[in-house]
Amino acid sequence: MAEPAAAGVSSLPREVREQLAELELELSEGDITQKGYEKKRAKLLAPYVPQTQGVDPALQKESRTQMPVPSATPASSSSSSSSKFHRARSGGARDERYRSDIHTEAVQAALAKHKEQKMALPMPTKRRSTFVQSPADACTPPDTSSASEDEGSLRRQAALTAALHQSLQNAESWINRSIQGSSTSSSASSTLSHGEGKGTSGSLADVFANTRIENFSVPPDVTATTSSSSARPAAIDLPPSGIVKGMHKGSNRSSLMDTADGVPVSSRVSTKIQQLLNTLKRPKRPPLKEFFVDDFEEIVEVPQPDPNQPKPEGRQMTPVKGEPLGVVCNWPPALEAALQRWGTTQAKCPCLTALDVTGKPVYTLTYGKLWSRSLKLAYTLLNKLGTKNEPVLKPGDRVALVYPNNDPVMFMVAFYGCLLAEVIPVPIEDAGGQQIGFLLGSCGIALALTTEVCLKGLPKTQNGEIVQFKGWPRLKWVVTDSKYLSKSPKDWQPNISAAGTEPAYIEYKTSKEGSVMGVTVSRIAMLSHCQALSQACNYSEGETIVNVLDFKKDAGLWHGILTNVMNKLHTISVPYSVMKTCPLSWVQRVHAHKAKVALVKCRDLHWAMMAHRDQRDVSLSSLRMLIVTDGANPWSVSSCDAFLSLFQSHGLKPEAICPCATSPEAMTIAIRRPGVPGAPLPGRAILSMNGLSFGVIRVNTEDKNSALTVQDVGHVMPGGMMCIVKPDGPPQLCKTDEIGEICVSSRAGGMMYYGLTGVTKNTFEVIPVNSAGSPVGDVPFVRSGLLGFVGPGSLVFVVGKMDGLLTVSGRRHNADDIVATGLAVESIKTVYRGRIAVFSVSVFYDERIVVVAEQRPDASEEDSFQWMSRVLQAIDSIHQVGVYCLALVPANTLPKTPLGGIHISQTKQHFLEGSLHPCNILMCPHTCVTNLPKPRQKQPGVGPASVMVGNLVAGKRIAQASGRDLGQIEDNDLVKKHQFLTEVLQWRAQSNPDHPLFLLLNAKGTTVCTATCLQLHKKAERIASVLFDKGHLNAGDNVVLLYPPGIELITAFYGCLYAGCIPVTVRPPHAQSLTATLPTVRMIVEVSKAACILTTQTLMRLLKSREAAAAVDVKTWPTIIDTDDLPRKRLSQIYKPPTPEMLAYLDFSVSTTGMLTGVKMSHAAVSGLCRAIKLQCELYSSRQIAICLDPYCGLGFVLWCLCSVYSGHQSILIPPMELESNLFLWLSTVSQYKIRDTFCSYSVMELCTKGLGNQVEMLKARGINLSCVRTCVVVAEERPRVSLTHSFSKLFKDIGLSSRAVSTTFGSRVNVAICLQGTSGPDPTTVYVDLKSLRHDRVRLVERGAPQSLLLSESGKILPGVKVVIVNPETKGPLGDSHLGEIWVNSPHTASGYYTIYDNETLQADHFNTRLSFGDAAQTLWARTGYLGFVRRTELTAASGERHDALYVVGALDETLELRGLRYHPIDIETSVSRTHRSIAECAVFTWTNLLVVVVELCGCEQEALDLVPLVTNVVLEEHYLIVGVVVVVDPGVIPINSRGEKQRMHLRDSFLADQLDPIYVAYNM
Repeated sequence: MAEPAAAGVSSLPREVREQLAELELELSEGDITQKGYEKKRAKLLAPYVPQTQGVDPALQKESRTQMPVPSATPASSSSSSSSKFHRARSGGARDERYRSDIHTEAVQAALAKHKEQKMALPMPTKRRSTFVQSPADACTPPDTSSASEDEGSLRRQAALTAALHQSLQNAESWINRSIQGSSTSSSASSTLSHGEGKGTSGSLADVFANTRIENFSVPPDVTATTSSSSARPAAIDLPPSGIVKGMHKGSNRSSLMDTADGVPVSSRVSTKIQQLLNTLKRPKRPPLKEFFVDDFEEIVEVPQPDPNQPKPEGRQMTPVKGEPLGVVCNWPPALEAALQRWGTTQAKCPCLTALDVTGKPVYTLTYGKLWSRSLKLAYTLLNKLGTKNEPVLKPGDRVALVYPNNDPVMFMVAFYGCLLAEVIPVPIEDAGGQQIGFLLGSCGIALALTTEVCLKGLPKTQNGEIVQFKGWPRLKWVVTDSKYLSKSPKDWQPNISAAGTEPAYIEYKTSKEGSVMGVTVSRIAMLSHCQALSQACNYSEGETIVNVLDFKKDAGLWHGILTNVMNKLHTISVPYSVMKTCPLSWVQRVHAHKAKVALVKCRDLHWAMMAHRDQRDVSLSSLRMLIVTDGANPWSVSSCDAFLSLFQSHGLKPEAICPCATSPEAMTIAIRRPGVPGAPLPGRAILSMNGLSFGVIRVNTEDKNSALTVQDVGHVMPGGMMCIVKPDGPPQLCKTDEIGEICVSSRAGGMMYYGLTGVTKNTFEVIPVNSAGSPVGDVPFVRSGLLGFVGPGSLVFVVGKMDGLLTVSGRRHNADDIVATGLAVESIKTVYRGRIAVFSVSVFYDERIVVVAEQRPDASEEDSFQWMSRVLQAIDSIHQVGVYCLALVPANTLPKTPLGGIHISQTKQHFLEGSLHPCNILMCPHTCVTNLPKPRQKQPGVGPASVMVGNLVAGKRIAQASGRDLGQIEDNDLVKKHQFLTEVLQWRAQSNPDHPLFLLLNAKGTTVCTATCLQLHKKAERIASVLFDKGHLNAGDNVVLLYPPGIELITAFYGCLYAGCIPVTVRPPHAQSLTATLPTVRMIVEVSKAACILTTQTLMRLLKSREAAAAVDVKTWPTIIDTDDLPRKRLSQIYKPPTPEMLAYLDFSVSTTGMLTGVKMSHAAVSGLCRAIKLQCELYSSRQIAICLDPYCGLGFVLWCLCSVYSGHQSILIPPMELESNLFLWLSTVSQYKIRDTFCSYSVMELCTKGLGNQVEMLKARGINLSCVRTCVVVAEERPRVSLTHSFSKLFKDIGLSSRAVSTTFGSRVNVAICLQGTSGPDPTTVYVDLKSLRHDRVRLVERGAPQSLLLSESGKILPGVKVVIVNPETKGPLGDSHLGEIWVNSPHTASGYYTIYDNETLQADHFNTRLSFGDAAQTLWARTGYLGFVRRTELTAASGERHDALYVVGALDETLELRGLRYHPIDIETSVSRTHRSIAECAVFTWTNLLVVVVELCGCEQEALDLVPLVTNVVLEEHYLIVGVVVVVDPGVIPINSRGEKQRMHLRDSFLADQLDPIYVAYNM
C-alpha cells in the first residue's frame, strides 16, 4: 500500500472497509483510474484521518531494525569511480564483469523510484534439503502470516508486514462481502479423505475449519471476469452441513465465520497468494481491443503500434567510404611471400614470444625458425602422409588445427605450414563439441593437426585409438612437433603465387542458435585486410605488440598472427590461463617490452584495474594504441574511462585508447585511429533507450536513467565502404537517424560460409535497395551482424549485435544492455563473477526475455531473492520491457565457451530442455504476456425460442440416444416372478443350492473363500437374526457394513435385506493411516444415521482402539456387531418390502471435488439395473466373470454384490489391493479360468501397464494368454482415458489380447450405470475434437494430428432401457447433434434421490426429476448427471438395426475450471504438463482465487525441481492460453488418488492451502 495507513485500516468501521475493498477491486479490474481511485479513497478516509495517521510506532521501529538500507540511494552512487572499483574489489569477485558507472546510477535511481511504490513480492517456498549449496542458516525462515520476531523473519522488509496487513484485511472484506451477497461458490470443497492414507491430518473439527472459508466466500477475481457460480449449486456438499446439524442451509453464516479457527486465508500459502494477487493488481497491459465473436477462433491479441513511438525523420543514408588503401611499393604480393622474405633476410628477428603459466617469457619464435618449420610441415603434409601415387592431402583440402590456447608457437607454425602447402587451415577450439563436428562435416575435413601434448590429453578407447567425438567425422590425427617432421629436400620449394580469390583459411563462428559455421577468407582478402590494418594502425617494422586475445580467430589472429608477419612485428602472446592467475600480466608485458600496441578486451581492462594495487611501478607510456576489440559493447565506455583514470598516472595517453568493431563475416569494420596528442577526444552519443528499442536514434535529454552512452569505434577501414540496412526483411537502406545492421563492402572481408550456399547469399552478397525497393548500385556488401549507425564526421557507432537482439512485441532490445543493467544492480553479493546470460525464447507468439545468472556459493536466499526482484524492477524501468523468467544457477554450472565466457545457445537449450537446474527462479508471465485474447464475456441468457431456431430449424437432430427397449426383450419368468433380489436368492437356494456364485482369490491366486447359492442364503439368514437379537433393529433402519473386499461383505448385504434393514457399504479405515481414513467412516456413519455397524472382529477392535480415539470420538459409535462367529439360528421370516419403490440400499461416495453424496437405490432400480447388465453382457449361470474392483459404491458394488445373484453367473472376486503384492494376479486369473468378460478400474489397469509393461516375455513364459477375453471393461465415472486403454491393449496384444476388447463404462451419482460396452453392438468409436472449441462449450470435429486436438472415445454402449439427452445446463433446452452440453438420463434404474439430512426438495427435483424447458411433449422426467458430453450419430449399425448414436463424455461439470470466461477441463491441462519433462510423474491443477495452481510430482532428483517451473508455465500458456499463477513441486505420491484412480483435486487444494504438502518448491509467478 502506498500510504502508511495499512495498520490503521483495521480500526475503521466495517462498511468503510468494505467500500475500500470495493474500490480496490474496481481499480484492479480497471473500472477506475488510479487518480479516481485515490480521490474516492481519500474521500472515504477523510472523516477518520486522525485515527489513521502515521504508522504504528512499533512498526516504524521494526522497519528500521529490519532493513539494512540497501545502497540504492542516489547519494551513495555519486562516489568517485575509482573508489567504486576499490569497493568492488573488496567483494572478492575479481571476475566481476565491467560495470558502468553511468549505468549503475541509472539503475539506482530506477530502483529508488520503484521503492516508493514498492510491492512485496511473495518469496518462493523451498524445502531446505533441496539445494545443497546455500548454508543452512541462509535459508528462508518459515514465513508465517505475521512477521513476528520468533519466526526469524526480522530480516524481511517491513513492506511485507504492510502487505500482510493488507492481505488480511482484504480477506476479511471478501468474507463479509460474500456473506452478504453469497452466491454459493462453485468450488465448495471439504477435506474428506477417501481411504488412501494421503488425506489431511488433525481432528475432524480442524478439517472443517479449513474448509469453511472456501464454502462461504467468493474470493476476489484477478482476471476481471464475472465469477458466476456453476450450474449445479454446491448444496450437495454434505460434509459441512454434516456438522452443523441444527443450522438450516439458508441461515446467516457470519457467526460461523467469526469462530472458525484455522481459516486458510491466514495460513502461509494464502498469505503468499494474497501478496501475489497484490502484485498482480496492476499488471502492465496494453488496452485490449474488442474482437471476441463467440463463433470465431480465438485470435492472439496483436500489439497495436504505439502512436507515440518515435519514427525516423532523416533522409536516406548514402554509403560512407573509407580512405583509399595506400599503395606501398614494398608490400608483398601474398602473405606467404612476406614470410619468405623475413624468414630468409631477417632470420634472427623475434616474431612471437610465448609465456609460461606464471606469465614469464618461455620461448621466442624467430622469423627464421617460423619459415623453416613451416616449410618442413608443408613438405610433410604434401609428401609424407600417403604414398606418392595416393597422397592424403591435395592443395585445396581443409585441415583442422587443434591447438591449446597456451601454445601460440605451434599454432603459428601449423597455420603457415598449411598456407605454404596450399591446404586450408580451419582453426578450432579444443576438441569435443558436437557443433564443431557440424563444422568439420560441412568443410569435409578428414585430417587434424595437433601437438603431442594435446594428443596425449585426448580421450582414448581401450585399444588406444582416439575416441570418436559425438557428431564428428572420422579424423586422422597428425602431430606437428618438429621431431616428427621431415626436412624438405634442397630442391623443394613451396608454390607461392600472387594472392587471388582462392580460399586461404576458414574461421569458425557460432550462430545465435548454436550452430557453428565456417567463414571462408580468400588469400586476397587476407592480404588486403592485413594491408588495411597496417595502414589504419600505422604499424611499422619491428614494433612490439602484446596480444591478450585468442590467436585462433578474430582480431587475435588478424593482428597477432597475420598482420604481424606482414610488418615483421614482434607479438607477445598472453594466454587466458595466465590472465586468470595474474590479471596484470599484460600490463607488465607492455611495461617490460616497451610495447607500442596492445590488443585487449574490456574484461582485461577490468581485471587489470582490480589487481593494480599489487603493482605500483608499471609504465604504459610506450603504448601508442590500446586496441579495445569489444569496443562495441554497452559497458566498454565505462571500462575505458575507468582504466584511463586509473592508469593515466602510469603514463597512459588518453588518445591511445582505440576501440574497434569486428565480425567474422566482415572482419574489421572500423577502428579508431591513434589520436594526435592534445587533440580533443571524440564525443559520446547519449541515446534514448526507448528510441533504440524502436530502432531510432534520439539523443536522450529528459530521463537520464534510460539512456545508453556509446563511444565511437572510429572510421571505416581503408579501402572499405559502409552502409546501414534494416535488420529484417530486404536490405533497405536506413535513414540517417535509424539504427540498422552495418554492411561493409571491401576486398578485405569473408567470401562465404563454407559448404552452405543458401545462407551465404543472404550474408555475403547483399545489394542494398532504396525505399522503393530498387537496388542502389551493383557493389555487393557483406552483412556484419552488428547493429549501429554512422554519426557526425562519419564516425561509426555500434549499439549491439544481431545475435543479441531480442525483439519483444515489436520492440528491439539488446541482450548486452540487459546484462549491463543486471550487473549494475548490487550484483556483488549475489552473482558469481558477473556471469549473466540473457536470451529470448519464443512462447505464445512472441519472444520472451530470460535472464540466467550464476549465484555465488555464499549468497543467502534472502539476498538472492532481493537481487532478483530488484533486477526485474531495474530492467522494467530502464528498458521498459518485462523479464519472463529470471533464474539463478549454482556457480560454475552454466555451459562455457572455450575461453570461459557463457555459452548462450547451450544455456538456452538447457533451459528449454529443463536441464539447467536453477537454485532460484522467478517467473513473471503476468506482467510480460500482454497478447492473450480478451476474456470471453458470457452472452446473456438465451431464451428457448432462439435455441429452437439455432438447433432445430436448421434441420439438426436433437442430440439424444437410447439403449435397446427393455419391453421387447422380456427374459424368462424370473422378472415376472421375483421383483426383489431377496426372492431371487431364495429361489436360487432352493432350485440350484450348490451352484457356486462367488469365488474370492488371495494374492497367490488361490481360492480362499467360496459361496454357493445355499451358503449365501443360510449365512444371510443368520446375520438377519443377529440384527434382530443383538441390534434390536426395526425394518427400515440403516446399517453400515464395514468389511474388506470379500464374500463377508456380500453375506452381510443380503443379511440386511432379509432383515428389512438398509445396508450402507463403507470402505474400512486403513490401520496405518487412521487419522486420514477414519473421519470419512465416521462421517458416513453420522450422515446415514446408522443404527448399527456390522464388521469383522479385527476391524471392531480397530474402531475402539486408542489410535482411533485420537482421530474421532469412539464413545459415540452406534452398536457394533462382529459377524465372525454367528449363532446357528433360523430366521422366523424373511422381510418382503411392501412395494418395489421401497429403499434397497444407500450408495455413499466422495466425488473428485471432495463432496460426500449418498444416493437412495430402490428395489425396483436394483432389479432394473441387474436386468440391464444381464442383457447387455449376456450373463447366465454357466458364465464366469472376473472382477478386480473396489466393492463399495457405484457400479463396482453392483457387479461385486448384486449381479451374480440376479443372473446366476459365477463371479471371481480379486481385491485390487492384492495386486500390490502380486502384479500378475488379475491377468493370470483371467488366463487360468479362460474368462470372457472381466471388469477392472483405471488404477488396476495403470498398475499392470506400468508394472508389467516390460515383462511381457515373462508373462508369455508363465503361459498367460488373454485370447479368451471378449470384453475387458474399465468401470469409471469420468472421460475415458484413451491413452491408458490404448497402451494397455498394445502392450498385451502379444499375449493374445484383442485390440477390440478394452472398453469403459460411464456412470454418475444419479445413475451408476448409463453405458457399458457389452457383447453385441459395434466397437467403441473415437473422434478428434478441437480443444479451443471445447473451451467455448462447442464441439468441432477435426482430423487426426490437427494442432490442439483431443482424442475422445465413446464410453461403451447405452444400457437397455436407458435414454440420454444433451441439454444446455443454463437454459435446460435440448441441444443438437454434436453440441456440448450436460448429459441427462432417464431409466428405470436411476437412483431415487439424495440421502441428505435436510430434505432439500429443490435440489432433489433439480437433479432427479427435472424436465426440459421445451421440445419434449412427453414431459419426461430426467436426472442430471453433472457431466458434459455430446451425442454423435455414426455410420455404424446398432443392434436394433438403426444407425448407432455414440455418447462421448468430456468431463464433470463440477471439476471444470472457469478461467478467462472459458471452460477448461483439468485433465487437458494436466496432460500437457505431464508431457513437458521426463521427471514429472503426476500432475494436478486447481484454481484458487482465480489463480491457476499446478502441482507436479517430481520423480527425478530434487535439483530438477526448479527446471519444471518455466516448462510448466510455457506449455500451459502455449497450449491453453492461460497463465499459471503458482507452480508447486512435490514428492511422488502426494497427489491424492481415490480407489477409482481419480485425482482428488479438492483434497489437494485443501492440503495446499492448509500448508500440509511439504512441497519441494513453490513458485509464485508474477
